[in-house]
Amino acid sequence: MNAIFTRTSVRKFEDRPVEKEKIEKLLQAGFVAPSAGNQQPWEFYVVTKRETIEALAKTSPYAVSAAKAPVVLVIAARKDVIFPGITDIDCAIATENLWLELEELGLGGIMMAVSPVPDRIEKVGKILNLPDNQYTFALLPFGYPVGKKPQVDRYDAKKIHWVE
Repeated sequence: MNAIFTRTSVRKFEDRPVEKEKIEKLLQAGFVAPSAGNQQPWEFYVVTKRETIEALAKTSPYAVSAAKAPVVLVIAARKDVIFPGITDIDCAIATENLWLELEELGLGGIMMAVSPVPDRIEKVGKILNLPDNQYTFALLPFGYPVGKKPQVDRYDAKKIHWVE
């Protein structure tokens, strides 16, 4: 899987829509993520409505670049799960799957954390009118990247500890 070594955070997107077939393929990657007890606590909201995207971009000072994305995927988490303490971890794993699949599809995006910040969770929940049994985990704005920078090599041997 080369995507893990080439994926970068993308904040600038071409002004063109993403094909529905690519969005479906992306969602498939999210659904195959492992989860504790196979609880699959995620719900995915595919946002393409311009006004809603612009509102989502205002929910955090770090979400501004989402405003120009053709699609924002909102990863929501269900509260009615077997292992609630693991829900955010499960959603993070699904988000990584999504992010890697973006690279495979020739797209780019960036994960914007919403959880565990209560005011961000509330703002996004109101915009999408999420049901009471869900909360927002993250935003994943994506599209066709403008330019592509190489991934920085972050391998750090000093952080590896062999216990033999």
